[in-house]
Amino acid sequence: MSKQLAVQDKDVATALDFLQALFGDVHPREFAVRFWDGSVWEAETEEPRFTLVLKHPGALRLMFRDPSSDLSMGEAYIYDDFDIEGDIFGVFPLAEQIIESSDWSVGDRLRLLSMLMRLPKGEAERERRRAAQLHGKRHSIARDREAIRYHYDVPSEFYALWLDRQMVYSCAYFQTGEEDIDTAQAQKLDYLCRKLRLQPGERLLDIGCGWGALVIHAAKTYGVEALGITLSENQYRWANERIKEEGLEGRARVELLDYRELNEPEGFDKLVSVGMFEHVGEEMLPVYFQQALKLLKPGGVFLNHGIARNANVPWERNTFGDKYVFPDGELVPIWLTLKVAQEAGFEVRDVESLREHYALTLEHWVRRLEAHHDEAVQIADETTYRIWRLFMAGSSYNFWRGRHEIYQTLLVKSEGGPSGLPWTRADWYCR
Repeated sequence: MSKQLAVQDKDVATALDFLQALFGDVHPREFAVRFWDGSVWEAETEEPRFTLVLKHPGALRLMFRDPSSDLSMGEAYIYDDFDIEGDIFGVFPLAEQIIESSDWSVGDRLRLLSMLMRLPKGEAERERRRAAQLHGKRHSIARDREAIRYHYDVPSEFYALWLDRQMVYSCAYFQTGEEDIDTAQAQKLDYLCRKLRLQPGERLLDIGCGWGALVIHAAKTYGVEALGITLSENQYRWANERIKEEGLEGRARVELLDYRELNEPEGFDKLVSVGMFEHVGEEMLPVYFQQALKLLKPGGVFLNHGIARNANVPWERNTFGDKYVFPDGELVPIWLTLKVAQEAGFEVRDVESLREHYALTLEHWVRRLEAHHDEAVQIADETTYRIWRLFMAGSSYNFWRGRHEIYQTLLVKSEGGPSGLPWTRADWYCR
């Protein structure tokens, strides 16, 4: 951008001064900025990794309303105050630098604030998908239903655009990292079944079964009697329709039920929970594991697959994800999960980290969502598309950086004495 052009538009000049002060130490600067008048602050590289598109003079004030949080930037993005053209994954190191910067003097901060205050205030139009508004006691059954409904009331067809063909909405399992998402998710489903060591005729419970992929795979491939439970009506309808299409109505079913409401005196041989654990909440962990223990037969196995946070990273509320994606979701460190599981009566037999697997899974999802932008907007709307694009890309970055972790934990209701399990993991890797 030439100096003459900047002088001709005082708001562009102010915005440019702010950005130069903010990113003055970033070299080479791999991104470009396009302003609302069409002028461009070019990248320092031959091709920009991404272009930040400011839609109106008040965009920067909305973006940096609270520079210590991801919420104001996230809201400014989803409501189209600015856009990100190109590689969205390149945005997060810069955002992290802004949020976590501690080496700016008070004078520097006041100077940046002064620049922002010279820009128009900016009032973005807030339409379409609103932040979650939940009621009642946190993690009560009624409030958990509201939270799940908020996330999954988006039509299932939206998820079908970017998930794999079996609609698995959790971390895939890569053996080489080169697999496509369909292959990696099929590998994950079978890996779970091998870890559980499913046998024909056993009863399997899937807590938080999603669209039913694991229930179907376990019944069809391993000959078990599988029950899945979910709080999402969309998932409930979709899963049972798929079970019917597969001709598995006698061996698999999905019910609309909270895990705390399930009463099965007969019990289950095996339990599994994949990607639901993040909704449980720290205060409900004892109830969760006690209920799982109650539902298992003696000697039964429970495979709990869930995201954790790095114990050195504090948990924050009122974040972008908490308000717009997974309200009331909570990530706890793995040590706490293991502690509560043992206190409930489980023996911990195996813990495996799949952190890089989830980072890569999310990259696949983002690219597939971007490739189906027009269809996603038709099924949902632009705001919903942007929420998922931003959140999943940011989550991938957090997994790569080690802020988020994910573990498969194998627990046994051994009740003392031998566990009844093989001495090694060899049978998990036999296929």
